[in-house]
Amino acid sequence: MDKKRREFLKIAGISTLAGLGGTAVIDRLATGASPARARAAYEINSLSPAGQPKEKGPAKAAAKTSQRLGLVIDMRKFNANPGLAEKCIKTCDFLHNIPHFNNKKDEVKWVWLTGYENAFQEHSHYYRNETLEKNQVLLLCNQCDDPPCVRACPTKATFKAKNGIVAQDYHRCIGCRFCMAACPYGSRSFNWRDPRGGLDMKHINPEYPTRMRGVVEKCTMCVERVGIGKLPACVEATGDTKAMIFGDLNDANSEIRKFLKENYTIQRKPSLGTHPSVFYIV
Repeated sequence: MDKKRREFLKIAGISTLAGLGGTAVIDRLATGASPARARAAYEINSLSPAGQPKEKGPAKAAAKTSQRLGLVIDMRKFNANPGLAEKCIKTCDFLHNIPHFNNKKDEVKWVWLTGYENAFQEHSHYYRNETLEKNQVLLLCNQCDDPPCVRACPTKATFKAKNGIVAQDYHRCIGCRFCMAACPYGSRSFNWRDPRGGLDMKHINPEYPTRMRGVVEKCTMCVERVGIGKLPACVEATGDTKAMIFGDLNDANSEIRKFLKENYTIQRKPSLGTHPSVFYIV
């Protein structure tokens, strides 16, 4: 076990004791402790029971970024083009070396399909039309403007980039899975097994790193492609169908903002206040 993991376990242990014995326990442990432990004690004393900084008045909003990249997913176009959603998934899987195992427990997914009722649990499902009943919805990370996963991560392995994308640093991930517990959309996967065991090592993308056992991963809206001026892989896979519209939500003149203005869209669990950057036309 490396030094970073040992330090995290020390902090986690102190956190547990804080919940059991209050600040008196923290003060006792912090006395004469190492700088790392003393710092942990200070940080824990300044946290609320929910693990967030104690504040007076309303909670502070997430820091705004100069860009806020997002997606509009037009399910009408996917329904009119059978196989298009599967093409998006296969493209993403290959480019990001996503493993495939033969059991649900070890499943790793970045982009996937599910039923309408499961995707939009807050919306009424009485007397749905046949199209919504029959077709599935394409899901991925919602790239929230106020992402709870970022607040939950103790090592900043998941973070909000300057363009608004919620990105991942696999080397920082210690596998605590706090981000998975915090994500209300089920958009994160944990590598219970060595993901390389679920890949055909003769046919992998050498331009994207394979991960290791014990880390969390998810869709990052192709931050590595966007950074060099390319479209996310799933968007590119849809071609000229306009099934996916990608752009800057902060730009009032962008194509995505025009689409949002002209079409009625819904989001997943909007009442939670995470402000998803993915919109659906159904």
